[in-house]
Amino acid sequence: MTDLAKFVPIESVAKHFMVSISTARAWVRQGHIPPDTYLKIGNTYRFDLQKVVDALTNRQHLKQKPIVVSEKEGKEPQQLELDFGNPDEDI
Repeated sequence: MTDLAKFVPIESVAKHFMVSISTARAWVRQGHIPPDTYLKIGNTYRFDLQKVVDALTNRQHLKQKPIVVSEKEGKEPQQLELDFGNPDEDI
């Protein structure tokens, strides 16, 4: 029987790895977090944090590409400047 008390929400997984919740969700979609590390009931996921840690840190032993968190993760967004030319000029 599984001890349900050790299962945590995705927010705890994201906090543990210091990534956004969106990144943790992407890892699930992309298969970086294997299905045997979490339970899914309806739209609710609960993760066995120790199994997730083991799965993500042992990826190199499986000759799989390690997960790299973008250096921009957690930084303030940057404003992009768009140049549409002269707005009074006809095309």
